[in-house]
Amino acid sequence: MRCLNICRKFFLAGLLLVIPTAIAAQNANAPRSSITIHAYKSGLFSGFGHNHTITAPIARGTIDTKKMSVEISVSTKQMKVVDPEVSESTRAEIQADMLGPKSLDVDKYPEIHFQSSRVEQTSPQYYRVTGTLSLHGTSKELSFEVTGGPDRYQGKVKLKQTDFGIQPISAAGGTVKVKDELLLDLDIYAAEMTNGNRR
Repeated sequence: MRCLNICRKFFLAGLLLVIPTAIAAQNANAPRSSITIHAYKSGLFSGFGHNHTITAPIARGTIDTKKMSVEISVSTKQMKVVDPEVSESTRAEIQADMLGPKSLDVDKYPEIHFQSSRVEQTSPQYYRVTGTLSLHGTSKELSFEVTGGPDRYQGKVKLKQTDFGIQPISAAGGTVKVKDELLLDLDIYAAEMTNGNRR
């Protein structure tokens, strides 16, 4: 019996050592390239509303430094509301509203896609990117600045939801609503972009 208890202790100790190592290895291999979307509140009673932060991992993409081109795609179903100010249940409600037919309508529009038409280097590690964003069944040309390289690129993009046929979500008769303009933070790791797919 004593031997059995000792074996159990060694087994449990081994698990305590192995599990954190396995989790760390999994996190190290997790993709880092993502888009963070900031939606800000507005309206007469905006003090009762919330700003929203949404993360959107990049599902696939390519960066061609020779041809000076970039292409990225996001799965709308993978977009996640991460608002720190609200409860888990409230986040779930916001998530459902965002993915539902009144907003992104992910069943009908499962992907957001950007394809550059021109990438110009304006100075060392500074680029001007122009291309077409396809969102919610609508395609529009966008231009924005990107910094970094060759391993990591970061940039900011502003766009209006109504330009893509999306009406900003509102509540209480419109006295609490989300602003039309969204701010997108891009964070792209070149090593994760290989032949249009993640490694």
